[in-house]
Amino acid sequence: MKKPLFDEDEMYFNDSGLVVFTADYLLKRGYCCGNGCLHCPYEYKNVVDLRKKAQLLEQRKTNEKNASEINRQKND
Repeated sequence: MKKPLFDEDEMYFNDSGLVVFTADYLLKRGYCCGNGCLHCPYEYKNVVDLRKKAQLLEQRKTNEKNASEINRQKND
């Protein structure tokens, strides 16, 4: 039996069917590829387009804020 290319903790498919790598996988890889990965743990260091980089960082901040708000509401 062949081993799958990726374990479940390394990637998943989003609603559009695209592969999304987890932060754990990206940390194991060891560097930012510059493609703007959703879970990039490297602050999008190698994203060349400064507008795209700023947009990705802002989007991450918004997502984290929303997740915190949802968790707070669950605990209330």
